[in-house]
Amino acid sequence: MLRSLYSGISGLRAHQTMLDVTGNNIANVNTTAFKASATQFQDTLSQLTQGASGPGAQTGGTNPAQVGLGVQVAGISTNFTQGSSQSTGKAGDMLISGDGFFVTKEGGQTLYSRAGSFDFDSSGRLVTPSGAIVQGWGAVNGVINEGGALGDITLPQNVVIAGTVTTSAAMGGNLPSDAAEGKSVLLDIKVYDAAGAARTVSLTFTRTAAAGGWAVSGTDGTAAGSPTGSTTLAFTDGKLVSGPDLVVGGITVSMAALTGFAGLSTAVVASKSGSAPGSLESYSFSKDGTLIGLFSNGEQKALGRIALATFTNPGGLEKTGSNGYQATFNSGTAEIGAPGSTGLGSLTGGALEMSNVDLSQEFTNLIVAQRGFQANARIITTSDEVLQELTNLKR
Repeated sequence: MLRSLYSGISGLRAHQTMLDVTGNNIANVNTTAFKASATQFQDTLSQLTQGASGPGAQTGGTNPAQVGLGVQVAGISTNFTQGSSQSTGKAGDMLISGDGFFVTKEGGQTLYSRAGSFDFDSSGRLVTPSGAIVQGWGAVNGVINEGGALGDITLPQNVVIAGTVTTSAAMGGNLPSDAAEGKSVLLDIKVYDAAGAARTVSLTFTRTAAAGGWAVSGTDGTAAGSPTGSTTLAFTDGKLVSGPDLVVGGITVSMAALTGFAGLSTAVVASKSGSAPGSLESYSFSKDGTLIGLFSNGEQKALGRIALATFTNPGGLEKTGSNGYQATFNSGTAEIGAPGSTGLGSLTGGALEMSNVDLSQEFTNLIVAQRGFQANARIITTSDEVLQELTNLKR
């Protein structure tokens, strides 16, 4: 039989594969974080009909004569360029800006994905739409051990954080220098004990006869023994020149930020330590992948951190479906790190990565595959006509 018949068949098969790859790309044009594939061809073995010969004294050398035996698919490569971002506003959606893959676990198998559409299941575990569990590092008392083993990212259910004891406070604002002698300014500070129970420390600022002078007294009336404390403040040209901190009930109240200008009475409690117990109300993700719990007492606490993986050769990863990939011998082993660390991209919350399929390129590839298929089909019909002529020689 004619070799051209088999060359035409190989061409049909190769261009059918190109058509299949292109069709799959177009079908996934709206798939989250989908990476387009491309088909590469190579020729198959060639039949040697005449070998090469070297030049002689009286004759020149000759080149080899070979007849090709068709085409085959050399490979199907994945394009891992970044896709466009799509804002969703959903707290569980995350986009990787740069290199890296989310690490997930499904049925005991470790998979990797660029798709960051996550939700928490009924057990509080962060999962993908297909049910794979997102991996990372948990936190103990707000501290994350990135060197530890990976585990499930979990949002604790009905978690309550303990209150913290108040040990310090700081005053701010202004005490009026033109206030009459004996004029008082009363301020209350809400403080907490070690069990998180609230109590009130009362401060009284009283204008003295001394120029720019104020007397400060404090009472912790609800504490055992009702401890008290006192100090005096002196201002020159509105600036505090003397006035040690006030200590009452084991709480140090700093006066350093107070001023003493005329006409303004704006003294306030600028800051204080300590908090009441709090329950978890909501959560958010930071750019380094940290899961942050927002509590009813205003505290924020790290609950875990998402891990990212990178590979020496991402093109060697094998697609497993559901936007997942698995490592192969040619991808290299996964290198795990926190988002934003060396070689890994950062995370953007409330956004997803779109498919990187270029429709104009894919439709052009459709035309190329179709014309290539038609041309190879013409090889077969032409070869058939030649064979028909041969059979017609004997009538």
